[in-house]
Amino acid sequence: MRMNAVTLKQLRALDAVARGGSLTAAGEILGLTTPAVHTQIKGLEDLLGISLIRRASDGAGSELTEAGEALRDAALRIEDNLSQAVANLRAIQGGQIGHVTLGVVSTGKYFAPRLVKMLQDRHPEIEFALKIGNRTEILAGLERGSYDMAIMGRPPRHPTVIAEPLGPHPHGLVAPPGHPLIGHEADIDALFEQTFVAREQASGTRILMNRWLDRLGDGRLYDTLEMDSNETIKQAVMAGLGIAFLSLHTVMDELATGRLVALHIPGLPLIRHWFLVRPEAGRPRDLALRIWDEIVALNGQFLPDGRADSSD
Repeated sequence: MRMNAVTLKQLRALDAVARGGSLTAAGEILGLTTPAVHTQIKGLEDLLGISLIRRASDGAGSELTEAGEALRDAALRIEDNLSQAVANLRAIQGGQIGHVTLGVVSTGKYFAPRLVKMLQDRHPEIEFALKIGNRTEILAGLERGSYDMAIMGRPPRHPTVIAEPLGPHPHGLVAPPGHPLIGHEADIDALFEQTFVAREQASGTRILMNRWLDRLGDGRLYDTLEMDSNETIKQAVMAGLGIAFLSLHTVMDELATGRLVALHIPGLPLIRHWFLVRPEAGRPRDLALRIWDEIVALNGQFLPDGRADSSD
């Protein structure tokens, strides 16, 4: 295998095929013709002596082989490292001392900008980047080295991380004003007749909701309506499509203005914690460690006080 002859263009062509699902779509992504993409992939396969793409299982387009997936994973790590290097060079060129990238799960976008502003005010000489994604995306980015550190709920088992608690993270059920359950929250049968508007299966909030409902109903079935963002879920609840189990940090404004109401089910809110995490493997940069320590020392000053609006 002649890895020393592999080019970034070839690796980017492989990634584009994975994203687009065909050589033609990869060409559109890269601004190349289909034959040009084919040439890049063929050259890569010749260098490595192994097939990297194959016809998709449904017969339409192309997909990566197991070897192709392994190489693409390495290519994504290379791209992330290059992006970090470019960001650091730009920071240095602009008179700053470096660049720190913070990944945050989508539920945290309601307070993460406040944290970044606090850090920027303290360190105008450092360039900060905030990257928002769902839990799956943030975990993949941590594993690849896309972020210096990340904020999320429950720390993952894989990749292995170092985690520090940042503060409480309350979760509860919300409904539109005037909902029939308001004042009758102890009626568990009525609760399980509701439709639960929920995030995707891999979401940390969805996992917590499923576990809580399974315990409460002893495995009783319930209807769900899946949506891909907290904002869409809030709008759906306000429109009367169902009730939702959410991080109360995501609905502070709606609860304060009466557009949503917290349902006072016994045992709610569930109090979990926010964590700052970084990969255990590899030594973090000194600058990243310095910012890590400062975030931990803030002791959650940037978090909303969700408990005051959701208990009693």
